[in-house]
Amino acid sequence: MPFEPIQQEKLSHGVIRQIEELILRGILRPGERLPSERELSERMGVSRPSLREALADLQERGLLASRAGAGVYVADVLGSAFSPALIKLFASHDEAVFDYLSFRRDMEGLAAERAARLASDTDLKVIDAIFAKMEAAHQKRNPADEAHLDADFHLSIIEASHNIVMLHMMRSMYELLREGVFYNRAIMFKQRMTRDALLDQHRAINEALQARDPEGARAAVETHLHFVKTALSDQQKADRNETFAQKRFEHEVKR
Repeated sequence: MPFEPIQQEKLSHGVIRQIEELILRGILRPGERLPSERELSERMGVSRPSLREALADLQERGLLASRAGAGVYVADVLGSAFSPALIKLFASHDEAVFDYLSFRRDMEGLAAERAARLASDTDLKVIDAIFAKMEAAHQKRNPADEAHLDADFHLSIIEASHNIVMLHMMRSMYELLREGVFYNRAIMFKQRMTRDALLDQHRAINEALQARDPEGARAAVETHLHFVKTALSDQQKADRNETFAQKRFEHEVKR
C-alpha cells in the first residue's frame, strides 16, 4: 500500500515554504531586506535556531543573500535572465526595441485579459491606486515620476493576472527597461500631447479592468503599446532627420 506514517513538519521547513511562496508570488522582491532575526522570529512564531536553519537553507539555494552588517536580502534572482553580452546587444540595435514592444504587447495583452477575469477585488484596488498616483504625477509634470509609476502600473496588472512565470519574466524585462537598455522612458513623457495621450491610454486600461472586461482590457493594452511603438519610431526618424538637417545647415553656412 502507498501509505507512510505522517511526520510532523519541522518548524524550519514551514519558514522555508512561507518565504519561498512570498518570493514566488513576487511579494518579496529582489533586493528587499528581510526584517531583523528577532522581529522575523516573533512574526512567524518560531525560535531563532529554527529561523536560522531556514535562512541558511534559502541562502544556500541562492534565494536569499546575507550582507555583512546589513542583514539578509532577497537575492537578485532576476539578474541571470539575460547575459551581460546579450544586454549590450539589445542596447545597440534598434530592432531589439521594437521586438521588445511587440513582445510586451502580446504578453501584457494576455495578462490584462487574465487580470480582468482572475484578479481579486484587492488586486484591482492596487491597480486603481497606482493609476490615481499617475494622475497626480501628471499634474506635477515630473517625467521621472511618471515613468516610474508607468512601470508600476503595468507590473501591477501582471501581478493581478496570477501567473507566476509571467510575473518573474516580465519583472526581468522591466528591470532592463528601467536601466534604459531598450529606450529612455522619460523621453516619452516630455511632450505635453504625448503625456496626455499616455495618461488617457492608461485610464482606458484601468477602466476596462475595473469593469472586468477581458476583451476591452486586452484591446486597451494593445492600443497603448502600439502608440508607444509608433511614437518611438517617429522620434527615431526625427532624430535622424535633425542630424542631416544640422549637416546641411553647417554646409550652407560655410559656403
